[in-house]
Amino acid sequence: MNRVVSALLCLCGLSACHADTSAALVDLGDPSTAIHLQSSHVQSAAASESVQGIGSLRRYTFQPAAQPQLIVTPAQGTWDWSARGELHLQVQNAMGWAVTLNVDLDDARGGHLHATVGLPAGPAQTLVIPLHAESPRSEGMQVGPPMPFDGRVGAPGQLKLLATTVQGVLDLHQVSAIRLGMPAPGAAQTLLFGRIEGVAGEATLHDAYAGIVDRYGQFTRGHWPEKIDSDAALRTAHAQERTALAVHASQQQGADAYGGRLDVSLQKTGWFHTQKSSGRWWLVTPDGHGFFSLGVNAVAADGERTYVEGREFMFKDLPPASGEWTPFYGSADSRRPEQGASQGIGYDHGRWFDFYAANLYRVVGKDWLAAWRTRAIDRLQGWGFNTVGNWSDPALGQAHRLPYTRSINIAGDYANVASGYDYWGRMPDPFDPRFVQATDRAVTQTSNDVHDDPYLLGYFADNELAWAGIGPQGRWGLAIGTLSGDAKSPAKQAFIATLKKKYVDAIKLGNAWNLPLSSWDMLQAPGFVPPHPDEAHPAIANDYSAWLRQYADTYFRVVADAISRHDPHHLFLGGRFAVNTPEAVAACAQYADVVSFNVYADLPQHGFDAAVMQQLDKPVLISEFHFGSDDRGPFGKGVVSVWNEQQRGEAYARFIAAAASDPDIVGAHWFQYVDQPVTGRLLDGENSHIGLVGITDIPFAGFVDAVRKANRAVNH
Repeated sequence: MNRVVSALLCLCGLSACHADTSAALVDLGDPSTAIHLQSSHVQSAAASESVQGIGSLRRYTFQPAAQPQLIVTPAQGTWDWSARGELHLQVQNAMGWAVTLNVDLDDARGGHLHATVGLPAGPAQTLVIPLHAESPRSEGMQVGPPMPFDGRVGAPGQLKLLATTVQGVLDLHQVSAIRLGMPAPGAAQTLLFGRIEGVAGEATLHDAYAGIVDRYGQFTRGHWPEKIDSDAALRTAHAQERTALAVHASQQQGADAYGGRLDVSLQKTGWFHTQKSSGRWWLVTPDGHGFFSLGVNAVAADGERTYVEGREFMFKDLPPASGEWTPFYGSADSRRPEQGASQGIGYDHGRWFDFYAANLYRVVGKDWLAAWRTRAIDRLQGWGFNTVGNWSDPALGQAHRLPYTRSINIAGDYANVASGYDYWGRMPDPFDPRFVQATDRAVTQTSNDVHDDPYLLGYFADNELAWAGIGPQGRWGLAIGTLSGDAKSPAKQAFIATLKKKYVDAIKLGNAWNLPLSSWDMLQAPGFVPPHPDEAHPAIANDYSAWLRQYADTYFRVVADAISRHDPHHLFLGGRFAVNTPEAVAACAQYADVVSFNVYADLPQHGFDAAVMQQLDKPVLISEFHFGSDDRGPFGKGVVSVWNEQQRGEAYARFIAAAASDPDIVGAHWFQYVDQPVTGRLLDGENSHIGLVGITDIPFAGFVDAVRKANRAVNH
């Protein structure tokens, strides 16, 4: 159904006259104003309704369709919003559930601004849309605070809902249309709309983000069982947890010194190793017992810092940067210019504060770090974990109460290659001699003080390297990136050498790849565009696949050789795959003792090709997984989200049970120990509730109980 309502009565406000400066623009509660109102698959009520504190609103019902929408345009010309920083829309969701509303703004030159907002059920409120691209990332975090928020407590009609993610560019001097729509509703959805106003200034985000963090690093507007409101309450909560932990520790069943299962006897070598027995892969402790590694990543007291410089308005009662609080302040720079502005995040350098460490200090005073280390190991053991995972405090492993892993970070001034998925940076070029040297240095430094330690489970190399690109052709990203790279790139020279060996003549390569090649120099010319594989020219995919395997073989061989030279006793645990290719996985299986995958899915088998791993006959370690929700403070729900805290525990139990029942999986490591800061971690602004403990170091009791039961079901 299409319907057009046109009215030419002049509305006092920002009208089609183009130069008006007052706030009112459109009143959808009374559409008989100086606008054209066109609707597609939207029905409007015949009369408006009076809403206290708001004024007149009118019902608009969006029918099931691909994109039902209202389109508002000026009666003449365009609107001039150059003096406005925000658009305010009076709206109420008449449904009993949240409804998605798309707000699109167009200008006469083809510019476009897009905002998507989840309208909660409830009273009428003011939807606020910044008239420029905006997102939580510009405020230093990946996910913004929940909306709506009270713009002025106790004042009717002051409930505000902020569109925190706005994309695009709009010429505010000549705005031509406002479009209000929904993405394909499955049933009729009714909203009430009123006035649309242009508002000067750009203080909206400041209002929405002001005072969102209390002195303990908690979200001020939320409520949950573990939230504390005083130092006394903080100390009491920790005392109660110590009592409960002592009870659980006394209930632990027998295991060998390394946490190995006494009922699974295998070869004893004095070091951790792998062994397949009766069709099942095992990690094996130095004492010769089967070991299913249940670990936690990032068990550290100093990993959850957040930037405060420039956004002090977000924090209530931030301690002074002097006196006893000085150790909890510092400076950093997390900018990564090589990734480009699109990957940037606001508030990514400057002064930071460590709420987590400050809370540990509040509990026990100056000896907080030693107390935390003891408590962390007590907790891990009491909760059924047997491994200290990656990026954890080295002192935890040195305590020799739990096995631990080490991370080899291969940093250096060597060449790199783009694959198309370069979030953490471009791929290292393993053909560059400087990479070989950097690897040797990194392995030397990492293994220097642990190569004789039987509690060391093994080494991971790097993390989530960009082995593949994005999209249907992503598998070939590293091959295409190699040939598109600098002519002096060692990897490109190696790839061309491989092609020369196979084809001898460049013309033959051109025929196979359907390219007009007359000489090998054309591959080195600036702007050379490698072809994408297609069914008509299978040689492209075959050659790319061979190159991907050669590339991965070289990388993993260099790392494996360095580990073997400097520490022949311990395991090479792989490269913690996020994106991968069959060629990279096969190469890792050849050179590493274990193939590790960071799996963000509901079940471990959904994160890697189980059939391929069975064929490769190599053990698998899930080096990262988690489930998050947004009901305990931080705004993000993690990579794999559930609705609430109870479902986090249920999801954990399902995942661990599925991992333990798989004969190829030898362990799974949770990411991570502590919740991320409300306002985002230093590295990239991640701010999700994915921890075993909160920013106050208080465990999430229900979740931890579910974790303990799931872990004990696996190892006992």
